[in-house]
Amino acid sequence: MPMFEIETTAHIMIAWADSQDAAKEVAVAQYPQDDIMRITKRPRDIWVISKSWLGIEEKAKTEPDSVARECLAKAHGDKLHAIRLYRIETGVDLHEAQKVIETNMSIGW
Repeated sequence: MPMFEIETTAHIMIAWADSQDAAKEVAVAQYPQDDIMRITKRPRDIWVISKSWLGIEEKAKTEPDSVARECLAKAHGDKLHAIRLYRIETGVDLHEAQKVIETNMSIGW
């Protein structure tokens, strides 16, 4: 079954479908308020996002921060609460705490 990339006014979806019409039906069923802008049959059975296109550079490898991970766990994933906890634990300012918590959320906590 082919894979289709479906771009709407608000989303980009990847879906398995038998045909382009079937892919359109999937998109309309999921997001009926969106207008379909483009449907493209993918040439392979994989969808790849370039890390450099997203601004993630190979040289900037980020390791999880154990304090941030602990704060996220205590906050049950609530970012604002985790930021408060991180500031209390480390004494850093709001900007630095937000940066560390959000970085750890993006790499998985």
